[in-house]
Amino acid sequence: MIKNILIIEDEKPNADRLKRLISAVKPESNVLRTLESVSESIDWLLTNECPDLIMMDVRLPDGLSFEIFEKVKPKCPVIFTTAYDEYAVRAFKVNSVDYLLKPVEQEELEYSFRMAEERMLKNQTVSIENLLSQISKKEYRSRFLLPFREGYKTVVVSDIAYLHSELKITKAKLLNGSEEVLSQTLEELEQQLDPKLFFRVNRQFIIHIDSIQHVHNYFNGKLKIELKKNPDLEIIVSRDKATAIKTWMDF
Repeated sequence: MIKNILIIEDEKPNADRLKRLISAVKPESNVLRTLESVSESIDWLLTNECPDLIMMDVRLPDGLSFEIFEKVKPKCPVIFTTAYDEYAVRAFKVNSVDYLLKPVEQEELEYSFRMAEERMLKNQTVSIENLLSQISKKEYRSRFLLPFREGYKTVVVSDIAYLHSELKITKAKLLNGSEEVLSQTLEELEQQLDPKLFFRVNRQFIIHIDSIQHVHNYFNGKLKIELKKNPDLEIIVSRDKATAIKTWMDF
């Protein structure tokens, strides 16, 4: 059912990865174009027939891809992809718009395509207004209430240098050097913490932007992060996530 696909992505490695995955998941489909900006996408959509599916990055060189919907109202399903806008995940899901974090995996794309085809059968369209409304209401965790002796104590999020998972136990390393055990998983914390301040650099670590001392180039396009108060801790970022974390740090 999905035959003609439009990709809106300004980073060539990410666009090429999407094309490879699309070819594997939907070999009968055709990628019409790869567009790199909001303005170029608006021009193309105004002068061409709507594709069966649009895959678009959230952040483009000349603005957010949401701005496209101010000028064009495509009637096809949209799959958003991005490296660090994790705060929007719930809003996208609520509004029947799928959302994938980079690097996109084949299994995730297969599921998204199934959802898109279901929406096409039901003739559902994207409600971008509801989407933006949901995003604007998003609030982030500011503290944790933790058991302490015969009662409880509070740990403020701003006191956390990084969070890590060890043997399925989540721990928060604080600026004062102490460590606290949290009941949440790293996956849950990704949704609860402000993505402008916290980034999940790999499966084991979520780090605070202010805890970074230096980022080193590593083997095969990877990065190694050095933290201010934990210089001996080795945190490796995969090649697929290297671009994302550099973008996050530069925003």
